[in-house]
Amino acid sequence: MFSKEEYINRRSRLKSNFDTGILLFLGNEESPINFFDNTYHFRQDSSFLYYFGINAPKLAAIIDIDENKTIVFGDEMSIDEIVWMGRQQTLQDKANQSGVDSVKFSSSLSDYLQSAQDKKRRIHFLPPYRAENKIKIASVLKSEKPSLPFIKAVVAQRSIKSAAELVELDLASSISADMHLIAMQMAKPGMKESEIAATIQQIALKDEGNLAYPVILTVNGQILHNHFHGNTLKDGHLVLNDSGAETKMGYAGDLTRTFPAGKKFSAIQKEMYSIVLESYQKAVEALKPGVKYLDVHYTACLALAEGLKALGLMKGNMHDAVETGAHALFFQCGTGHMMGLDVHDMEDLGEQYVGYTEELKKNTTQFGLKSLRLGKELETGYVLTVEPGLYFIPELIEQWKSTAQFSDFINYDKVEDFKNFGGIRVEDDYVITETSYRKLGKELAISINDIEEIRAKAY
Repeated sequence: MFSKEEYINRRSRLKSNFDTGILLFLGNEESPINFFDNTYHFRQDSSFLYYFGINAPKLAAIIDIDENKTIVFGDEMSIDEIVWMGRQQTLQDKANQSGVDSVKFSSSLSDYLQSAQDKKRRIHFLPPYRAENKIKIASVLKSEKPSLPFIKAVVAQRSIKSAAELVELDLASSISADMHLIAMQMAKPGMKESEIAATIQQIALKDEGNLAYPVILTVNGQILHNHFHGNTLKDGHLVLNDSGAETKMGYAGDLTRTFPAGKKFSAIQKEMYSIVLESYQKAVEALKPGVKYLDVHYTACLALAEGLKALGLMKGNMHDAVETGAHALFFQCGTGHMMGLDVHDMEDLGEQYVGYTEELKKNTTQFGLKSLRLGKELETGYVLTVEPGLYFIPELIEQWKSTAQFSDFINYDKVEDFKNFGGIRVEDDYVITETSYRKLGKELAISINDIEEIRAKAY
């Protein structure tokens, strides 16, 4: 946990947004894999973790604005639980570390909320995403809806990372860099993707952390979120590794590198990789407070399109091509997203509030642009990813070609030669500073020369 003062100050800042009512936080429960006592790795709700810091299941908490008190609802370990799991730190001790006023039995929560409802007091809650919490909300609060003021207050606060949080985020990115370096060092033709993915997970686990999300380690990089690890590496393959660590405190890293399964990139792989790297570098250079991330995205897209035009895959005016979305045949997703306690930070609270504003609404119709998770103006303290890529998806190419979609901008005869090329992505994590940006974590090879130097030593 952070210091007691950190959590007290976070809750105090949150309370200042409300004159009355109750702020309700529902923690997560254990989730069985295939029977009750065989559970998935437990992960606490991120907003509960942010404001209370207690990483344990079956908890709820309230901040009562009117009575000026904070209560955690939960139960101490039973003797049966002690027998099976051993004596652990008590819930009361954890609450004390978080600066919480009192602890009450979990069974008393519904009575507390019912009493508040009887008095016509407003109960604010965040959108539930777990089935058990949806049931709890429905049973106690009936037809009430998540509180928009609560959502907006949490988003505004969690978006700006504190100095203590940046220490954790630097650590997460550094561990993630270690995961990527070992993958580049060990991969060889004849290996299964699963062998490399297993080693990556070991690095994430060894310091009491975990993976921030399932490993994407694939020779089919054109599949954007490919969690299949059954392919065998061959010379000539490109290996796309998108993986990140979560620290013991719950903060995420999110890096991507693409490298040859053999010692070197082929000539055409070098050309494509250089296009992606140029896009990445231009996007990074555009980062600073006051800049809309939507414009950073367009900067990355234009660089990709210009590079593809130089290779003959696109034609015409590339500004027009990007504006109409023609480039999305090759870049179907967004250039980045917010990051923090969640790898896609606060996505459970609604992308329209986390990545956009009332003034800048998300385009949900244009292919490619509708997948951009972050568009709003950047502020000092934001942590985000930059991750442009090129993806040659045979089915998408066939669909667009059959209707001559964007034929003024796409040279389909040339594209046909790349249908089985695969995909390339590079990605790093950044914090927006007062005047510019700072890359999080330790350095990790990204240039063609540096990657090939690592690959040469793998043999």
